[in-house]
Amino acid sequence: MTYRLFVFLHVLAATIWTGGHLVLALTVLPRALRARDPRIVQDFESGFERLGIPSLLVQVASGLWLAWRMAPSVASWFSFDNNLTAHIGIKLLLLLATILLALHARLRLIPRLTAATLPALAAHIVAVTVLSVLFVLVGVGLRTGGLF
Repeated sequence: MTYRLFVFLHVLAATIWTGGHLVLALTVLPRALRARDPRIVQDFESGFERLGIPSLLVQVASGLWLAWRMAPSVASWFSFDNNLTAHIGIKLLLLLATILLALHARLRLIPRLTAATLPALAAHIVAVTVLSVLFVLVGVGLRTGGLF
């Protein structure tokens, strides 16, 4: 029962995180870029963060628990020596890239956000969206026999 609950929470949180970023990248961002108005993105983000950040935290916590349950040796997570550890390692690398992009955006781009700097934030939004979709792809691959 616990395993199924963690898988459910992980998938639900991934749905929220990835779906929110797809909406942001494919509908909100183009409108903001056309209008050259960063406020459009900021308005969406302020609402989405209340659900998106907790979803990301649930994904990380449940993902680490699931990884530990499937491969109890944390040292093996980056060994890439079998299908399971390769998927875990890839997901952890995607998480690291997401965190680095988020920190850069939060600390450098968002405090100085203007119409002129909106394209730089747009690049970050697109990158995080692509990473989110890759998270889903790798997760599905893990559950369906692998990507490799």
